[in-house]
Amino acid sequence: MLVAEDDPKQAELVQRYLEHEGHAVIVVGDGRAALEQIRQNPPDLLVLDVMMPRVDGLDVCRILRRDSALPVLMLTARTTEDDLLLGLDLGADDYLTKPYSPRELAARVRTLLRRTRPAPHAPDPVLRVGNLHVDPVRHEVRADGQPVTCTPGEFHLLRTMAAEPGRVFSREMLLRHLHGFDSYVTTRTVDVHVMNLRRKIEPDPRHPSRLLTVYGVGYKIADG
Repeated sequence: MLVAEDDPKQAELVQRYLEHEGHAVIVVGDGRAALEQIRQNPPDLLVLDVMMPRVDGLDVCRILRRDSALPVLMLTARTTEDDLLLGLDLGADDYLTKPYSPRELAARVRTLLRRTRPAPHAPDPVLRVGNLHVDPVRHEVRADGQPVTCTPGEFHLLRTMAAEPGRVFSREMLLRHLHGFDSYVTTRTVDVHVMNLRRKIEPDPRHPSRLLTVYGVGYKIADG
């Protein structure tokens, strides 16, 4: 696991808690070092501070998402909704605002890793909805036969809806699937994930035919 945090005391605290959870942890102090470490030895998960020298966390996320679905937990001192949603829009899977509880950090890490590590000996069947295929075991998505790269958060949301095509999910329901109950997260988080997914799975994202809005309620995957 990789921790990118330029505050030595904060980095030490995060490292200590994650190692107590049984993770092998590497710490770097800036965004450029984080990208170099990921290229050399890709970790299972990246804990990424937003405010860092040389290359900040937002730019790290932007660069990383060009060719990687590595789970990213973002740490930020920015508390406005637009700032937080920007991180999600760039591909972060979850975020914590400072100050945060180290126990909550460890819990969020566990949740993200569970999403990206299928349970052994309990493979889920491929979910097929028309020409949209979601494979929970291989963590793969195909639309019209073409592979689609999704972040863990996007994949989890898509898998949830594809498992019950035609069912309408409210934003609150999808939010609980993604993040559980968290006072910092809003229903706009779901809208950002949906917008990103439409760019990837829809023939025409401006006129979606697969991931549909049910006005006043939420979203659904079209049945067939």
